[in-house]
Amino acid sequence: MGIVNVTVDSFSDGGRYLDVDAAVAHGLRLYEQGADIVDVGGESTRPGATRVDPATEAERVVPVIRELVALGVPTSVDTMRARVAEAAVAAGAVVVNDVSGGRADADMAKVVAAAGVPWILMHWRAAADYRHTGAADSYGSVVAEVLGELRVQADLAVAAGVDPARLVLDPGLGFAKNADHNWELLGALPRFVDTGLPVLVGASRKRFLGSLLAEADTPRPPDGREVATATISALAAEHGAWGVRVHDVRASLDAIAVNDAWRAAARRLAGAGQRGDSAGHHSAGRAPGSDAAGVRAPGIAARRANGTDSNRWTWGEER
Repeated sequence: MGIVNVTVDSFSDGGRYLDVDAAVAHGLRLYEQGADIVDVGGESTRPGATRVDPATEAERVVPVIRELVALGVPTSVDTMRARVAEAAVAAGAVVVNDVSGGRADADMAKVVAAAGVPWILMHWRAAADYRHTGAADSYGSVVAEVLGELRVQADLAVAAGVDPARLVLDPGLGFAKNADHNWELLGALPRFVDTGLPVLVGASRKRFLGSLLAEADTPRPPDGREVATATISALAAEHGAWGVRVHDVRASLDAIAVNDAWRAAARRLAGAGQRGDSAGHHSAGRAPGSDAAGVRAPGIAARRANGTDSNRWTWGEER
């Protein structure tokens, strides 16, 4: 999932793609580099960002989505607002990516259910106004609590009429979580995959990576966190994530391809030792889009391993 921020204040690229033509060109470039879907957002959720009104948010994302769809680019909309999601779906968006997990707008479930599109539910213990303050919440067991709260969000969505086959979970790295919380959630990724719902990982260029790579107590800036982001993408694919949301699509695809080739060679060698014949054996790992994620939607590593077209994204029905 490639990121297009049509905002003035996103932490990594705010203001760079506020112009419709620039945003469309960037989205098309991400798609051509191998993104399955381009995620278009019109409101920054970086710590300290000011919320924009719904009309402004819709004015930012809808023209970009409409033009990308006309160019054949599958798009999602990154929004917490039902009104914006509805307008984006009408313009051709095929996924709603909701960082509030459906909590910010009581009408979101109704809009998603009526549209029949996939709904990404992210975990976030947000402030009442859904501004990202940057403060980490207190957790006794972050993995157990995030898992439990995501299950509740999924149950509420289904009770509101959303097809459970259309739900995706996102543990919400960096949202009211500190670096230790983020690493524990990543380390427990298989437990999220074991819920049977697809899992999206959004670590791209985030602050906890900058802190990990700090020099002289100065966090590395966002544009220096790409190698770390790509490494997480490869590990997420290996551990069963359905998808990764990234700023630099090519770097993550490259890292996943290397990891997948390594694993495929290891399995061929193991197969040759056990059976004396490894002809035709390959590995996609527990990659985004594999059956391990609960929904068959062609994932980046799986497509590369199978030699299929990296730019043809579909949403499967299989459970």
